[in-house]
Amino acid sequence: MASPLEGGADALLLDLPRGPLQAYRARASFCWKELVLFLEGEDVLRLKKTIFSTLENDPLFARSHEEDISLDRYRELSFLRCKRIIEYNLLPLEDMVANPLWFQVFTNCLGMYDWSLAIRLLLNMVTFGLAIYNLGSERHLKYLPKIFNMEIFGCFAVTELSHGSNAKAIRTTAHYDPITQEFIIHSPDFEAAKFWVGNMGKTATHAVVFAQLYTPEGQCHGLHPFVVQIRNPKTLLPMPGVMIGDMGKKLGLNGIDNGFAMFHKVRIPRQDLLNRNGEVTLEGTYVTPFKDDRQRFGASLGTLSMGRVAIVGMSTVNLKLAVSIALRFSATRCQFGPSDEEEVPVLEYQMQQWRLLPYLAAVYALDHFSKSLFLDLVDLQQGLMGKDQSARQAELGREIHALVSASKPLASWTAQKGIQECREACGGHGYLAVNRLGDLRNDNDPNCTYEGDNNILLQQTSSYLLSLLASRIERKRHPTKSPLKTVDFLEAYPEILGQRFSCPSINSCLDSSVPLAAYEWLVCYLLLESYQKLNEEKRSGRNDFEARNNSQVYYCRPLALAFLELTVVRRFHEYTHQPSVPPPLRAILGRLSALYALWTLSQHMALLYQGGYFSGEEAGKMIQNAILTLCSQLKDDAVALVDVIAPPDFVLDSPIGRADGELYKNLWTAVLQESEVLKRPSWWLEFTVNKPRVGSLKSKL
Repeated sequence: MASPLEGGADALLLDLPRGPLQAYRARASFCWKELVLFLEGEDVLRLKKTIFSTLENDPLFARSHEEDISLDRYRELSFLRCKRIIEYNLLPLEDMVANPLWFQVFTNCLGMYDWSLAIRLLLNMVTFGLAIYNLGSERHLKYLPKIFNMEIFGCFAVTELSHGSNAKAIRTTAHYDPITQEFIIHSPDFEAAKFWVGNMGKTATHAVVFAQLYTPEGQCHGLHPFVVQIRNPKTLLPMPGVMIGDMGKKLGLNGIDNGFAMFHKVRIPRQDLLNRNGEVTLEGTYVTPFKDDRQRFGASLGTLSMGRVAIVGMSTVNLKLAVSIALRFSATRCQFGPSDEEEVPVLEYQMQQWRLLPYLAAVYALDHFSKSLFLDLVDLQQGLMGKDQSARQAELGREIHALVSASKPLASWTAQKGIQECREACGGHGYLAVNRLGDLRNDNDPNCTYEGDNNILLQQTSSYLLSLLASRIERKRHPTKSPLKTVDFLEAYPEILGQRFSCPSINSCLDSSVPLAAYEWLVCYLLLESYQKLNEEKRSGRNDFEARNNSQVYYCRPLALAFLELTVVRRFHEYTHQPSVPPPLRAILGRLSALYALWTLSQHMALLYQGGYFSGEEAGKMIQNAILTLCSQLKDDAVALVDVIAPPDFVLDSPIGRADGELYKNLWTAVLQESEVLKRPSWWLEFTVNKPRVGSLKSKL
């Protein structure tokens, strides 16, 4: 469809190269440029164009694939590129403060190029820098300018060799010495070594180290954060008493130097305790504004929420890139047809549509959700900085913690499964490293683990939901409402549980309001089932730990996931059905919303039947047929929808995913560049000269 845009917006979005993809682009029901402008806005498009063109025009960012260079060289490049990005100052601090969402755009653009680069930057500026800002006080502000100009380079050290998810059991200690007014940071043994810390292996000069704080009388006050210098910034040699090492090659993200550290009675000034949530006086008296130690512990680790929200965006970007590659491939890869003389693009096959198009819809839904969740977290952080002590602020913190805890698992698992499906959907060509799907899969994989194991995090969300139901049933507290309104529907849970699926035709299912109602029932059903299961376990004599452990697999885990899926579905439904959506875009956005909602709901079909919401075979068949109908309707729009989300070819870096659609020409060129045509292998001569004799081999045996 021709572009209706004029002026500056159209100039920001250049026409795509003509080629084999043009046939699908011509059949699109909407203008891709108009959808980009609606989703992003001119200012964001301008920022993205600046970032992408800067990367492409700087020789330092010339593409060099990980398998072609040494591990040390890759890490050197990622560090130098990180430094260069800071020097460019592509997103000035005042712009970031005025438009917080631009920071997410900025990091996601860098991540599209290489997540090792983006994560290095995030670990230093956000995880390390934000920890100092949020957990420290005025005396720690001196570190911030040094962080932003890379005079110092930071990392965030919580995890130890023997403890990860169970942060309360961290064993690094910090004993206060009132005579010298210093804390003594110490690792009691090798199991207490800080482990898996990003940036620590080769380059970090400072760390926010979490340790158990002891006052002079010997009392432990729990886990607290300290700023500890671990290397000399000029020489990068370890500081006295600090043993640092690099963990070596990983499955992915090898541009990041994950490392370990042990501390042998390292002394740091008292002032380097990040003291917003707990302070030690000159004499050694411990002071905290929190009456409940659990609240102080939660506040101290609150910085992890920003990291988890970032992972939602990272996972969505990874899926976005994989889907872009797979769908452009599918639109130009022709195999079989109605006759021997005619081959059709594999995108025309229902199976290929069913495999890929739900993940395309997931990209749009999760992208919108990650942005909205990021802004929710910014709202919470602003309240914390303003020392908001209101009941709303406290409830907002609980609600966001529950959302964040389930959003990372949902996004990272969806990307993990989707990238693998994209790899397989591209056949053997998808297995070539040069086409990037393997790197995307490997770089996404740790999103399922770091910043909290996914299955552990889901327990945080289910516990929040169970506490709401318990308050209502056991303490007769009403109403069930929250600042973001994500749980307001629970107010009517008895009435919702009485509802049953009612949809007269497939056409009436093709709107996300239908699965939205089903999801509300599903969450209410799983919540009540989980509550009853927990109480049943306790009545049988099991303690709270055992009862919760025995209620996860078929109860609390699916509860948390269904709740988060409902939240994503609801937000995307409201976004795509708002009055401000331009009329030419309403149909395409509505289909994306409906497909994502029905597809995710279909994965809970057994529960919908088990609980009685579905009955008879027609209900299940209707959902399945609605999914296939939407896939068929979206098929001709798939390439244009990819054009909306795909970065420039230089950033996408996949021969089979290039915007011109010249699949075979681009792939052939890439393979020739990677290979040594008509050359004998370098090892062949040595093999023939030193070829072992069969007889001599037998005599040795």
